[in-house]
Amino acid sequence: MSRAPKPLPLTKTQGRQIWLRAQRLDTRAPFGEGPQAVADAVAHLGYVQIDTINVIERCHHHILFSRIPAYRRADLQQAQSADRSVFEYWTHALSYVPSRDFRFFLPAMREHRRDGHKWYASVTPADTRKVMRLVRAGPLTIRDIEDDVLTEKEHLWQSRKPSKRALQLAFYTGVVTISARQGMLKTYELMTRHFGWDKPPKPASGTEIANYLLDRALRAQGVISLDSICHLDAPSKPAVRRAIASRIRRGALVPVALEGSGKQEHWAEPAALEASGEGVPSDLVHILSPFDPLIIQRKRTHLFFDYEHLFEAYVPKAKRKLGYFALPVLVGDEVVAALDLKADRQNKKLLMQKWNWVGQGRKTAARKELKRVIEEELDRFERFQLAD
Repeated sequence: MSRAPKPLPLTKTQGRQIWLRAQRLDTRAPFGEGPQAVADAVAHLGYVQIDTINVIERCHHHILFSRIPAYRRADLQQAQSADRSVFEYWTHALSYVPSRDFRFFLPAMREHRRDGHKWYASVTPADTRKVMRLVRAGPLTIRDIEDDVLTEKEHLWQSRKPSKRALQLAFYTGVVTISARQGMLKTYELMTRHFGWDKPPKPASGTEIANYLLDRALRAQGVISLDSICHLDAPSKPAVRRAIASRIRRGALVPVALEGSGKQEHWAEPAALEASGEGVPSDLVHILSPFDPLIIQRKRTHLFFDYEHLFEAYVPKAKRKLGYFALPVLVGDEVVAALDLKADRQNKKLLMQKWNWVGQGRKTAARKELKRVIEEELDRFERFQLAD
């Protein structure tokens, strides 16, 4: 029996730089501009999370702006509705995902079709027949349905409109897709009609899905762990672990001992480790969404950056430390500040609620210069926030 290779030591600085390169946050405009840049960014990252909070621009636009400096909201609209290069579905949360990856989501859709969905158990056959009759006649939004009799919610985020619940269930089962989005108003369309399919692609097998999850993580994370690959998806872990073991045997993956990680196992591809000495420009600034892929896995962010992000939108005001919707600020390869911002759209201003220095930002002697480069990026960020 062959002995498992000894993990290679990896400092936190090296780990950060590999992850930032994988996230394409080590350069200013890695994807170019326009709808194709949106498609390329989503394809590289694997997913871009969608969220409803609108105190500043919603996170899906914000995440793309962080990697596409010339990003316009219309670029995402074209990618989704005209080019059909991205579509919406559930990853660890509702997200934009590459349309090329559709087959990896088909098994989940079929499972929901067969077994139902725990969030929409109250949807009746009559509700489903009603919305399907309407959507077969053409794309529709929930505002197009005016004859619903409102019912009580079964959980906090559920709609009181039976038709909306029926449309959402049809979305999870893959019968309909979201063909357009205006803010949080979704237009539903038959999946086959939206993509122009006579029949959908062939569903991926369980082994293919495990390798897809592994490939997605390697591409967007660089240094991976089982938890980072299967974020909020524990049932996938056994199959993904087998995929990891197979690649280690082939020499395609290398175990690494990441500084400070204790017993948690990490792996990387040899090519990523060879490039680990390449630094990130020290004056490159990104104001990140709390839902950015670099931040959303809080324990991982803490391990790599020694920064524990607090999402306090649901914390009582008196107990907040960073603020209602604090945004981490990445300068070079360090998170140095967390800014609680609010867009005052009526008066065309970006309001600074609170500025927190964190991590190296609390320690540096060059804070005046650090503040200057962050304020320059804030000017650009404000223009994006307030643009039409």
